[in-house]
Amino acid sequence: MVNGLSVDVEDWFQVGAFENVIARDDWDDLALRVEDNVLRILDLFAEAGVKATFFTLGWVAERNGALMRRIVEAGHELASHGYDHARVFTFDRTQFAADIRRARETLEDAGGVAVTGYRAPSFSIDQRTPWAYLELAEQGYAYSSSVAPIAHDHYGWREAPRFAFHPLPGSDLVEVPVTTATFGGKRLAAGGGGFFRVLPYGFSRWAIRQVNRRDGRPAVFYFHPWEIDPDQPRVPGAPLRSRLRHYTNLERMAPKLRDLVREFAWGRMDEIAQREAARAVPLAA
Repeated sequence: MVNGLSVDVEDWFQVGAFENVIARDDWDDLALRVEDNVLRILDLFAEAGVKATFFTLGWVAERNGALMRRIVEAGHELASHGYDHARVFTFDRTQFAADIRRARETLEDAGGVAVTGYRAPSFSIDQRTPWAYLELAEQGYAYSSSVAPIAHDHYGWREAPRFAFHPLPGSDLVEVPVTTATFGGKRLAAGGGGFFRVLPYGFSRWAIRQVNRRDGRPAVFYFHPWEIDPDQPRVPGAPLRSRLRHYTNLERMAPKLRDLVREFAWGRMDEIAQREAARAVPLAA
């Protein structure tokens, strides 16, 4: 079973946890660390012989064109993470259309390839944004991986299907949600990020095996470049919960990732989406 491996390419100061303490207008004055971290990830993937999708902010691509070409030349997919990590539900449809268009144009100019995949910042497509899929389809995206089908204080669309679904009648657009496992009738977040960093590696192994063997579906895993960077600057004034979520186990992340990419089979999200499209269910009205 080939699983979907993805990297949400944003720098340490662009995360949702710090959006209320670091202003976008200050971003260009902060230390950029994303390039070095992505280069480390490319080396890690090359050692394991795996390919992945890099869902990248247009803001990052605009300032790191050579890095975008390195990603593409290594055989990975370059996909959109929006322009500057604004959550989808903070837009109206017109604003969202402008954001994804700007991000896509920036990424395609930097990487020299067509961009057909999208992941919403902070998995922020949910029941509040029914127009988001209409706009993605209209702009020609082939797939989205923007839904976390769980209840969470930061994000989540609990009622969404756990596996691939077609969000629009008559459209080929497919949504491939991030992975959840089930235990005792409850859904558990198991798709990576902070959950992978904080919980024992055995939990992720169990969850991926459950999805692969019991459900017969590929897992969808994600993480961020800043998660392998224990030396990143600390953000003064950030809420305690945000600091705990962001900084816990940073020094353990790279070794855990190395184990993960060697233990399971991994591939690009566009390939996973193409295969899953035939099994995707329609989204219930």
